Amino acid sequence: MQWPDWWEWELEISPHVEKRMGDRDFTEIDLRTMLENADAYRTDVVEGRWLIETQHRRNRWHVIVEPDPVESLLVVITAYPVDR
Repeated sequence: MQWPDWWEWELEISPHVEKRMGDRDFTEIDLRTMLENADAYRTDVVEGRWLIETQHRRNRWHVIVEPDPVESLLVVITAYPVDR
């Protein structure tokens, strides 16, 4: 899969996803691993954001990111398990 240029940018963890880490039982290291092992991406319902498809603990997860071209940062908005 061909990833966009912003995929290589430094990550910024939003306060929202920091709050969700405890609620959803994952760490920043888990999040970074999920992104390293991502297998697909597509546009999100919110313009300018992207949905990243990945896995964590053998379950499917979605990570929502928003590229910040001014700062060259990839802002992680949230992450959540996908119910099948």
